[in-house]
Amino acid sequence: MNAADPTMAANRPAALTVSHLSVAFGRGASALKAVDDVSFTLGHGEAFGLIGESGCGKSTVLRALAGLNSEYGGTIAFHDREVPHKRDKAFFRRVQMVFQDPYASLHPRKMVQNVLAEPLKIHGFDRPQERIDEILTAVGLGPSFRYRFPHELSGGQRQRVAIARALIIEPELLLLDEPTSALDVSVQAEILNLLKQLRRDRDLTYLMVSHDLAVVTHLCERVAMMSEGRILEQMSAEDVRAGRAHEPYTREFLEASVGYRPIA
Repeated sequence: MNAADPTMAANRPAALTVSHLSVAFGRGASALKAVDDVSFTLGHGEAFGLIGESGCGKSTVLRALAGLNSEYGGTIAFHDREVPHKRDKAFFRRVQMVFQDPYASLHPRKMVQNVLAEPLKIHGFDRPQERIDEILTAVGLGPSFRYRFPHELSGGQRQRVAIARALIIEPELLLLDEPTSALDVSVQAEILNLLKQLRRDRDLTYLMVSHDLAVVTHLCERVAMMSEGRILEQMSAEDVRAGRAHEPYTREFLEASVGYRPIA
């Protein structure tokens, strides 16, 4: 099933609609199709996960949505308006991304307050100091962290700063690229629970990619299974936990993950 899922959360207006997305690397006969005719829809306020093994194309989908790869076929619409392949500042005001490795995504020579002040300046927000204190409190750090450098923070604290940077300009949609995979298991639950709380408090829409079944089902209401660049099927998180799948590959993936522990 590769069309936009008719079981999208009922009565929610579409926040993101992806139609027949394709991404290829290289040209001509040697071109490698990393994403092949992918379609799905996210309802406003929903958390949706793309899951699959490494190399299945899920992160390539996310990079195309974020505008990090503008060479793609198909259409991407945000609130029913198609977005241009070259994203503009208005798009990034409403759509932000949290990356896998928080240390690599933070400038090592910038204090936290400078990391957070930069997007405020780019997008013309007022009250920068107040906003920095507010967002640091919202992600569970507090204003005193504004004066620290990334190397002075733990992995979990760095990821909280990365989340704060994404949220400080009050976007509507967060793209989450395996946001806990670089963290210790004990810290993963803290970050996932923080993301759940922030989604409720700020009426956010999430699109997450992960290879970790426990992570996806903890945060997301619906999940799409990817393999070899295509979406095989879309399921509710409840169906995933119960092992209810139609496609043989999905059943094998779920059976291989039977021993996973749901995150508290």
